[in-house]
Amino acid sequence: MPASNAPETPRQRLIGLMYILLLCMLALNVSSDVLYGFDLVEDSLSRSTENSHAQNRSLYNEFEAYYASNPEKTEAWYQLAQELQQRSDAIYQLIDSLKWAVVREADGKKADINNVKRTDNLDAAANIMLPPSGKKGKALKQAIEEYRNHIMEMVNDPLKRKVIQDNFSTTPPEKARKQGQDWETAMFENMPVGAVLTMFTKLQNDIRYAEGEVLHILTNNIDVGDFRVNQIKAYVIPNAENIVRGGVYRANIILSAEDSTQRPEIMVNGSTLAADKNGVYEVTTSRSGVFPVEGFIEMKRGDGSTQRLPFAQQYTVVEPMATVSNTMMNVLYAGIDNKISISVPGITNQQISATSNNGSLSPSGQHWIAKPTNIGKECIITVTANVDGRRQVVSNTPFRVRPLPEPRAFIEYKDNNGITRRYKGGSGFSKALLLDAPGITAALDDDLLDVSFNVLSFQTLIYDSMGNTLMEVSQGGRFSDRQILQIRGLSRGKRLWISNIRAVGPDRVEQSLAPMEIIIN
Repeated sequence: MPASNAPETPRQRLIGLMYILLLCMLALNVSSDVLYGFDLVEDSLSRSTENSHAQNRSLYNEFEAYYASNPEKTEAWYQLAQELQQRSDAIYQLIDSLKWAVVREADGKKADINNVKRTDNLDAAANIMLPPSGKKGKALKQAIEEYRNHIMEMVNDPLKRKVIQDNFSTTPPEKARKQGQDWETAMFENMPVGAVLTMFTKLQNDIRYAEGEVLHILTNNIDVGDFRVNQIKAYVIPNAENIVRGGVYRANIILSAEDSTQRPEIMVNGSTLAADKNGVYEVTTSRSGVFPVEGFIEMKRGDGSTQRLPFAQQYTVVEPMATVSNTMMNVLYAGIDNKISISVPGITNQQISATSNNGSLSPSGQHWIAKPTNIGKECIITVTANVDGRRQVVSNTPFRVRPLPEPRAFIEYKDNNGITRRYKGGSGFSKALLLDAPGITAALDDDLLDVSFNVLSFQTLIYDSMGNTLMEVSQGGRFSDRQILQIRGLSRGKRLWISNIRAVGPDRVEQSLAPMEIIIN
């Protein structure tokens, strides 16, 4: 890539003049209009900095590609580029941190660097950068000087050296020198926040500019286009080293350097590879095991002699197989959707199909849904895959089919943290929570099976002080009005029995559930 030997662009010169003009205005009583001018300049500088950074990133990517293709030749320049990137990012981030520190000093902890409120604050920068409250100005000066010296070591062009020297100068202005001020004091004492942020952004812009100039120099120091062949090797490049029986093993046998004016002779496993194959070796696999691909490539040298380059590779043929796993243990439950994972090594999901001899089986996203219908009858899932254009059965996996386990009735409520809980009876329960509950629900008492049931009916029983049994019936899962009156009349220590609970699940089988005993506390 050609180096950029031209001086600063007109845009860069304009930005520099605007920056100098605004610094000169700092001696005046800064108005809001002038501070707004700083914002405009900073926005322009930020855009210019982003553009420079994008160009530099492109150059670093080129360096990565050069180093990957020829590390021996480019290593020295690649290491210099890596060091340059680390140093540039470090000082850039240092300035970013100083920006945030000044803005927080002006606007407080909730300050937003993109929306500074007190751009006219004259004390924030001094408090951060100057003694006695802060000493970061001296650290910034040292960082700028170290970075400038590192950059200057790699730049020989006099014009570019002058530009970089001026951009990173830490010599105080003449007026400040006459007053005995150092660079830090001249830059940050009695400076409004808006001006300081603009100065920081200009420094960041200068860093990316200098970084780009050095990157161009480093790139030009590598003769990237000069790739010389110093070694010739033969390679076997297979389509895969593990092949399913019945599939085709395919490999390219090539030289790492090629002469388009002649075709080399290729000998593979004792046979000559036909010229019209263009180096593609194919063999149909009929049995499993490990098989060699050995031979040599013979080519003519310029003096008429021949050079023989041997190669050796091997491939493995495996038996057809599939991985079938049930996400709900090793059985299928009748009447519900059972999620099944089906995969075949080396085969994409689009090339796989599966069938079931008991109920239905259909794909759903990354899984398959098995829905067996006959309880007690073994469900066999047959997996077929497309192997090199041929349909081939790769697995027959049996599953046991069982009915859904018996569900359990419970009352849903929310605890003090708002978390939904299930009360299953047999222990103390708040009367208020019981009245807040709409009724009872039913589900499997199993963390692995998330299956809900529909409550068809239930009855409540209480015993009054005379020992009489009071019973109320609800059609459905909700408490009836009379049952709610029953509950309201219960006092601490009293018991409420819920029995004759009937529920039906997704398998459409109606079941009678175990009763619940609720103790009012």
